[in-house]
Amino acid sequence: MDDNAVSPLQDTRAKARKSKPGVFKATWKKIRQPLVRSTFVKHLLATLIAGLVKFIYWTNPAVAGSDDPAPRIAALSPAIGALWHGQHLLGPAVNPRRHKLVAMFSRSADAELNALVAQKLGFGIVRGSGGREGTKADKGGAKALITLKKTLDSGMNVAMIADIPHGTPRQAGLGIVTLAKVSGRPIVPVAIATSRRKVLERSWDKTTINLPFGRHALAVGEEIYVPSDADAETMEAKRREVTASLNAATERAYKLVDGTR
Repeated sequence: MDDNAVSPLQDTRAKARKSKPGVFKATWKKIRQPLVRSTFVKHLLATLIAGLVKFIYWTNPAVAGSDDPAPRIAALSPAIGALWHGQHLLGPAVNPRRHKLVAMFSRSADAELNALVAQKLGFGIVRGSGGREGTKADKGGAKALITLKKTLDSGMNVAMIADIPHGTPRQAGLGIVTLAKVSGRPIVPVAIATSRRKVLERSWDKTTINLPFGRHALAVGEEIYVPSDADAETMEAKRREVTASLNAATERAYKLVDGTR
């Protein structure tokens, strides 16, 4: 008998082992929707996650060279804080309490839990659209922009994710530039990184999960103003400027925590 041959029993066991992940995944899909629809479960999860965000931030002291956001916020308020998808998970923990902050989240079911977490951390919430310009979903985004402009007019700061959900990661969309144009308030790039982290490589935005017991660095980029009479060409130039500035801040934050600056 060939020593390399696989017996029927071994083959059956191997197939069973391979099927387990599929069984677990199918089971999770069955119970996920009822959980998502449960208000109690959503609020419980949001409370736990908010506590975890605070814990991770408290156990990651700032490294030398990390920016203190308080003076910039005080000097520029009301302003539009810009962050990237997947790099924003600790963002809610760094806003000084004396400055009121409103954050925009898409109307998708996936974003609902994130919005609840932000509320638990003291944020005001505006639900908008994650759609691209020109789509039906963008109508919700337009309404959200009007609400955010009123928020800025009232003296409160706004936080926005600059790139479009499931679009090109780390490329700013025109939504945040449009808000700066109509409000006259500056866009302020903000990046936060931790030395201990887990990157979800298969996620579209390379979501980074910050871990406790390391160090953190906060980088605040130069503010960007958009003229009220900006035409399409100027808007595109400002969009690229936001992209470059936020990417530079992100790179600086990672260099600080990784000791490569």
